[in-house]
Amino acid sequence: MKPTAILLLHCPDEQGIISEITKFITDNHGNIVYLDQYVDCEDSMFFMRLEWDLENFMIPREKIEDIINTLYKVRYNMNFNLYFNDEKPRMAIFVSKMSHCLYDLLARYKAGEWNVEIPCIVSNHEDLSYVAKQFGIPYYVWSIKKDHSNKAEVEAAEMELLKKERVTFIVLARYMQIISDDMIKSYPYHIINIHHSFLPAFVGAKPYHQAWERGVKIIGATSHYVTAELDAGPIIDQDVTRISHKDTPESLVLKGKDLEKIVLSRAVTKHIERKILVYHNKTIIFS
Repeated sequence: MKPTAILLLHCPDEQGIISEITKFITDNHGNIVYLDQYVDCEDSMFFMRLEWDLENFMIPREKIEDIINTLYKVRYNMNFNLYFNDEKPRMAIFVSKMSHCLYDLLARYKAGEWNVEIPCIVSNHEDLSYVAKQFGIPYYVWSIKKDHSNKAEVEAAEMELLKKERVTFIVLARYMQIISDDMIKSYPYHIINIHHSFLPAFVGAKPYHQAWERGVKIIGATSHYVTAELDAGPIIDQDVTRISHKDTPESLVLKGKDLEKIVLSRAVTKHIERKILVYHNKTIIFS
């Protein structure tokens, strides 16, 4: 895998941005291997993902960010992030008692589908420790009391672990605890959650049973970034499947679990590939 640089940016739209940035790269002997852009005409905002080969690039990678800051940040009122494909994201997985999403994530990881490291799995229950053992990944448990009196202490310990393991983003694989504002602030738009798409129509316990009782015809799943407002963060991916009167609550649960695995894995894939931009609580997903 040749080393590449990945530039994600957004700024007010104006003529010449693409030509200026691409000229900067080609003038310095960089070979562009990916370019995707989008203009939000409602807000007159420009979004772009650009990736180029660093093999013959004349600027040392440690100086690229400073040069982009100097040349373009103020000039275009630009927000940007720079990544390198040989610097793997480090993903922590948070789980409770349901194993379907965890198994799917770990299977994709072990199959080599993702350019990512998974240094730890965190849980509030011992139940899934055997899964972590099967895949050879350290499993950490911090039980949270029913009255949440130790939650601050638990999150402090979790944050210490995440810092020690240099975790860059978190995946909530059906982790049944609310993340505190402090942790969210430490990982802005870097905590991915998955849930069924019945919210808010079927809140509370047994949403699939509630849906069955109502005779719904479509069920779904939604993956999104976690924000301080519960289940209201920028949506990354969604999908649905049709059901009928022949389905049972049990078959709805199975179909729902399949959707959750697929939708969560798609979101994780896009995050690992650095193909997501967040703007005004919605996402721009590059192809």
